[in-house]
Amino acid sequence: MLHNILLLFVGLLSLEHVSFAEVPSSQIVNITETREYAERMQNFTRTNSERLEKLRNRSIRAARSCKELRDRYDEREDGVYYLTTGNGMLYQTYCDMTTAGGGWTLVASVHENSIYGRCTVGDRWSSQQGNNADLPDGDGNWSNRNTFGTVESATSDDFKNPGYYDITAEDMSVWHIPNNLPLEFWNMEAAAVLRYHTGNRFLRLYGGNLFQLFKQYPVRYNVGSCGDRGPAIPIVYDHGDKESTRMLYGPSSRREFEPGFITFRAINYERAAMAICSGVKPTVGYNTEHYCIGGGGYFHPDQCGDFPSFDYDRLGREQGWSASREMTEAAVLLFYR
Repeated sequence: MLHNILLLFVGLLSLEHVSFAEVPSSQIVNITETREYAERMQNFTRTNSERLEKLRNRSIRAARSCKELRDRYDEREDGVYYLTTGNGMLYQTYCDMTTAGGGWTLVASVHENSIYGRCTVGDRWSSQQGNNADLPDGDGNWSNRNTFGTVESATSDDFKNPGYYDITAEDMSVWHIPNNLPLEFWNMEAAAVLRYHTGNRFLRLYGGNLFQLFKQYPVRYNVGSCGDRGPAIPIVYDHGDKESTRMLYGPSSRREFEPGFITFRAINYERAAMAICSGVKPTVGYNTEHYCIGGGGYFHPDQCGDFPSFDYDRLGREQGWSASREMTEAAVLLFYR
């Protein structure tokens, strides 16, 4: 392509010495179009190079979190940045530099690759080893240092980067983004199913991140009774509200929870533990498999998976215990600040 463009420029230079009166009108149109095309290609190449140079420059800035990038280097643009762990490991992630003052670091995403799979390949936040009571922790990724996935595929596959356990944070932000949505559109508010954050610095009470929190509240089968859940933290909505959150889950589920919270390590009637109840706090019931995500290695046979039993009545919105299609077909992005 570049060779062809160079030939076109050579032709244009030679045409500068030719009178347009000597050239047929059809050729004059072609010459004009060729010049416009060449100019567009030149501008595109320049813009793309500038963008790549900006991304390259981000790789030489040493910071442990997006908040540090904002505070130290005054970065204000949403997008992909490089961060460094305490041991010097360099990795890429997404920074939300605009919501509620910015400085939010994407550390993980929970994506249900097959709602009909039951703790099979891809269920990294519950178990990829089948529904097995002899493996009560499942894959154990809520409280280990395993990492997987890439930031650009965080809405089409599970994702966990070193920031999950390396960053010491105070608050969390959660985005529910439709599956397979390209990264460059994540920050469009209209694209989100639900977005919220905490504002009371609760993570300081639990070691500064989810890695430490789930050490205190293990996501493990038979770790306790259905009343032994972890903390429930009030949230501030960035997209959505309490009523829209309620409607994202099934009619039967709505009788069991209060919206306006994020809850950790909820246990159901069958003693299965789920990691996060997004946007809600269980109150009068414990069928949490229908509105909480992640889990240990064993559930009731029809419940195992990263979105354990969001499809219980199969039909989606307004059907019994099933979560809405919007919630079921969205990745849950977890941020720290």
